[in-house]
Amino acid sequence: MKLTAPTFTPPRRTFATLGALVLLAALSGCATTATGAGAGSSASATTAASPADCTGVTVVVDFGTLDADTVTDCVAATEAIAASESLATIGVTTEGSVEYGDQIVCRVNDRPAADETVVVEGQESFTETCSSMPPAYAYWALWVKASPDADWDYAMEGLGTLEVEPGQSVGLVYTTGTETPTPGS
Repeated sequence: MKLTAPTFTPPRRTFATLGALVLLAALSGCATTATGAGAGSSASATTAASPADCTGVTVVVDFGTLDADTVTDCVAATEAIAASESLATIGVTTEGSVEYGDQIVCRVNDRPAADETVVVEGQESFTETCSSMPPAYAYWALWVKASPDADWDYAMEGLGTLEVEPGQSVGLVYTTGTETPTPGS
């Protein structure tokens, strides 16, 4: 069976397209050898004053249906840095899965918690174990934005290998249901 990459059509997706994108993001990251925070990066990153005035990398974390405040911050950078490093710099923790490591995001700041029941209307409730891929109806979506004026694009590689440059943005959104909202929407 031949797989082809789906065409990006923000912000609505069908379950089939959504599942293909999650699989594509996970598999593209698995094909690389560099992993972990800072892989291929030599930039020094520190938190800047304001996301509105960000000349480095803007970071947005939207917890969606998980009861937590959205995080928006700026990481000072003068060259490309690992997306995972940009998150860690502002104190955002991530956890991958046993099977795919840091190529997918299973938890952000311990959400969904290991003992937290995730409820999505029309779907079976579950507790995230982080053993493999999350269900296509409840997962952390990884987004990138090429410039402040650009639209958000679904990341085509995993958090473990994604690099972002000054002027770009990286976002994580906990996505549930049939729509995949972009960061800040």
